[in-house]
Formats: sequence, structure tokens, C-alpha cells
Amino acid sequence: MRYPDDVLGAGGLPPRRRAVREVPAELDLVVETADGRFCGAVVSTGRTVLAGEPRDIVTLVDRHDRERVFPLLPAAFLLEGELITLTRPVRAAASPVSRRTASGSVAVAGVRAQVAKASRIWVEGVHDAALIERIWGEDLRIEGIVVEPLGGIDDLAGAVRDFGPSPVRRLGVLVDHLVPGSKESRIAATVTSPHVLINGHPYVDVWQAVRPAALGIDAWPVVPKGQPWKEGIVAALGGTDPREMWRRVLASVDGYADVEVPLLRAVEELIDFVTVGHS
Repeated sequence: MRYPDDVLGAGGLPPRRRAVREVPAELDLVVETADGRFCGAVVSTGRTVLAGEPRDIVTLVDRHDRERVFPLLPAAFLLEGELITLTRPVRAAASPVSRRTASGSVAVAGVRAQVAKASRIWVEGVHDAALIERIWGEDLRIEGIVVEPLGGIDDLAGAVRDFGPSPVRRLGVLVDHLVPGSKESRIAATVTSPHVLINGHPYVDVWQAVRPAALGIDAWPVVPKGQPWKEGIVAALGGTDPREMWRRVLASVDGYADVEVPLLRAVEELIDFVTVGHS
């Protein structure tokens, strides 16, 4: 015999649908659309007319700084995997829009660049300086910290002595290929001042700290030992001019998400170190 309903249910009634939690769309809350096609942080909420009807909306920005506007429909978003309904926050109209710098920091509105402080960040070359400017330039101008290319670190200890680091004149140094046993690690070990922090990344050159996906490639080519690295990279990627290839590499970087974590960590630590005690 077949039963029209579940006889084990409460009186044969259909099962109750689980309630969907409502979550206010506060600034910087990271959510994903229910279909999984877009993930981003809340930058604003508002109200507009869609298909002739007034609708509450939310604007999300993803890690590539792409903005999308979505209606605040029931059960339309995921928060850490949980299906939710986004709602306008109680004081959304008075909430300022949060803008992010390329480094991912919250932008500070109405603050001018400071006069350069005595502390400095040194990098090996102009490419390192250009990449740092691309990502952290806005932050560094607010802090009043100048980034200077050294043109190599062979005489790093002598350059540090000439600089004269002190508690109010700190120095951060970013070094390529700073791995155990490398020439760079031996040079770094010659500097012992407590007012100097030497940080680095494991990549042969700062080019390699840019994520391959940002350039539209699967991985950085492997250059055989004994062959100049940049020239080998240019040839492997079908180019002929290292300067033109660098312009392509730099143009592929829009923000922190386009570079590898070891570089991000190294530079953030250097900025923290040289800004200690600065007002």
C-alpha cells in the first residue's frame, strides 16, 4: 500500500523549511553570491529602481577591484558557506564608503602626503621600487617613507654605515633571493644594527614575485643555470626586449592580490618597522 504523505512526519505535513538568517550588509563584509559567480566585500548599500520596482541594493568589490551591484533578494548570498539574506544596515545611509588602497589597506580620506621622514626603505633596483610604488605607494606617502633603489647589495654593510641608522632613523632593506646559503643571505648577515631590518623573498628577481595568473601564464618559465635570468624569461615568453617585458609585468599588477605572499609579508613588515614611533 502506498501512502500519499510521509507517515513518520508530523501529521503527514511537509517538512519545515530551515529559516535563512538575515545579516546586515555592513561595510567590508565579504560574501559570495548564491550561484558562486562573484565574491567580494560590501562597499555600499542603497536603493534604486529595478524593472520598475524600488529595490534595496548592495555594491560588492572583489580582489581585482571589480565592482558589481546586486539586489538584496532573500537567500541570495553565502557567508562562509551559509546561505543568508543580506539586509540594509540600520544606519547604512550615514555610513561612509570604504575605499581600499592597492595594498588592501583602508584608504584614509583627506590626508595629504607627509614630508619625508628620516627612515627609509631600500630595495635592490628600480624594478623593485616601481613594484612597491604600484602597490604601497599611497600608504608610504601618507607615512612619509621614501623607497630608494640601491643598484645592488654587494656593499650593503658600507651603505648602512654611511646611512647611520638610529632609533629615529630606521632602515628597512628588501632583498631578492634571500634564502639560506645564498650570497644574499651572507651579505645580509654582515649587518647587525638593531635599527635595521633586512627582509626578503625567495624569488630570483622581483619579477618572479608577480603571480603568473596576473600575466596570463600558468607558471614562470624555468631558466637553465648559467643563463641570465631576465633574458631567459624574455625569450621564453616570446619577447626580445627586457624593458618592454618589464612594462608588461608591471602593468599586470593592479594590487596586492597580483603578487605572491612572501613579497607581501616582507614589505608589510618593513613598513611596520620603519614607521615605529612615527606620529
